[in-house]
Amino acid sequence: MEIEERTLKLISDSKDGVYQNELWKMLEIDSRKCSRVITKLMNSDLIIRESAVNNGARTYLIKVVAPEEESYDLLLAGEMFSPCAGCRLACQPEICELLSTWINQLTLEDEIKKDEE
Repeated sequence: MEIEERTLKLISDSKDGVYQNELWKMLEIDSRKCSRVITKLMNSDLIIRESAVNNGARTYLIKVVAPEEESYDLLLAGEMFSPCAGCRLACQPEICELLSTWINQLTLEDEIKKDEE
């Protein structure tokens, strides 16, 4: 396993993060190499680094970046998923019955929202 993968695993295994002045000892590498690994992971937007104090020493608290939740709202009309997502049919959008039904559902939702306002 590469050092970056090991580092990321150690950080992600700790829910509160890991202090950088302890991380390099856990990885059994020198502090300079640890700084380079941390910089590489930060540049990849995999971790964040916050100023902190640990045992009276200034250091950084390293945490894994929380993944953004994926949203499929733009593909939904009510409970109906967009028929074009993953569709393998070579149809014409103008005459696709599945697409027309889905668009009608979107229109109906918009009308309901307007009535509620």
